[in-house]
Amino acid sequence: FFLKAERRQLTTTVRKMLGRFLSRTSTTGRQCRCHPPSSSTCARTSHRTSDATRWEERRRVRLVSTAMASSVNEGGASVSRRILSTDSPVVVQMKKLIAEGGGNDEVLSLAQGVVHWSPPSRAKQMALESLRGEEVHAYGACEGLPALREALKKKLLVENKLEGVDVMVTTGANQAFMNALLSVADSNDNVVLFVPYYFNHLMALQMTEGGPGVDLGPCDPQTMLPDLGWLERRMKEGGDIKAVVVVTPNNPSGVIIPRAMLVKMADLCEAANAWFIVDNTYENFVYEDTEVRPEFVSGPNVINIFSFSKAYGMMGWRMGYLSYCQSNRELSESLLKAQDTIPICPAQISQHMALGALEAGSEWVKERVKLLEGNRKKALDALSPLGDENITKSQGAIYLWAKLPRGLDDAKVVERLVNEFKVCIIPGSSCGSDGHIRVAYANLTEEECSEACARLKRGLTCILS
Repeated sequence: FFLKAERRQLTTTVRKMLGRFLSRTSTTGRQCRCHPPSSSTCARTSHRTSDATRWEERRRVRLVSTAMASSVNEGGASVSRRILSTDSPVVVQMKKLIAEGGGNDEVLSLAQGVVHWSPPSRAKQMALESLRGEEVHAYGACEGLPALREALKKKLLVENKLEGVDVMVTTGANQAFMNALLSVADSNDNVVLFVPYYFNHLMALQMTEGGPGVDLGPCDPQTMLPDLGWLERRMKEGGDIKAVVVVTPNNPSGVIIPRAMLVKMADLCEAANAWFIVDNTYENFVYEDTEVRPEFVSGPNVINIFSFSKAYGMMGWRMGYLSYCQSNRELSESLLKAQDTIPICPAQISQHMALGALEAGSEWVKERVKLLEGNRKKALDALSPLGDENITKSQGAIYLWAKLPRGLDDAKVVERLVNEFKVCIIPGSSCGSDGHIRVAYANLTEEECSEACARLKRGLTCILS
């Protein structure tokens, strides 16, 4: 009885809080999100992020709402508060929006970050050949096939200039990140992400009880590079930063972090006894006008993450890997615990395909990336109604990042584009930046991309008029 009464009281209190909050924010139509305000140097527009008091109230409402959500099913089982407090996957939301807007036959997608090509012929051949034996049906080595790991070490040495590293093969780059996160951070630690961030990185932190300990750092509004001054000041405040995470070339902005900045960040982390986690998923995606090429750093506190998904068109085969200092046995053993608990081992057939992809090599990838030049230019033109000053100078990856005019809600803009103009993109709020949008230009052939970009340009022109 007392438990039920307490739940009813909590429900009443939260409803009152939500009512007051919604009445004050009804003009914007925004949803309550668990992201702290950034400084004026953050990618967010200042009119949406300057009020720290409002953020704190929103955060409390969300936390209490989460507690209510796990309590309202009186007498029944409830799901975990960790998952309730985790952001919903935006790609799943966009697929649902596309389905409601007419499906893939009517709506063209510039949303999900995938490529339109399939894996190399040699990769497919090796996957098929692996089926002739019986080993492919059994569990493999937890850290990955020995032959694949050796091939990856050679690739890392020759192409990435990473010496003295060990390798773990994972079921995609996201699982590599989760392995690293579970191995290095506890729920009372803080992990730094820079805004705009890759949404799955935040979700991983939220669902491992790291959400309250996520520090969202700003990027320079002009270059969209991480604010090193902020990071230095933050690390001097105390020893609670356990890891700093970056993506380069960046998802969602396409910006490439210069080597000098990567080295500086790695040094700051090492001095603070923190880990530096670098996601290099888009290492192969650079273009004709790219002035800065992707660089790579290593060290006793550095974990590098890589992927086969984008470069080799192996999205559905779920192949990624991470590298780390081979002398760090404690980290190696920790990674194995996470790996053995989640997938036990990466799929054997996928690893044979990855071996074939490495045989095709980076030159095969470069030929495909060249085909994206036309898509990229069309996507830039599609964003032109926003003005050049509002489009981030993307150096790499497969994305363009742009700022909407003041007062426009990015989620509502995306909905209108799908429903009225039959083209889908990603709202920037999913990456922590309200009032921004992300356009992915690698998932369609040049002909399809031309039509999708024409729709996007018409849509933006209409919405802005």
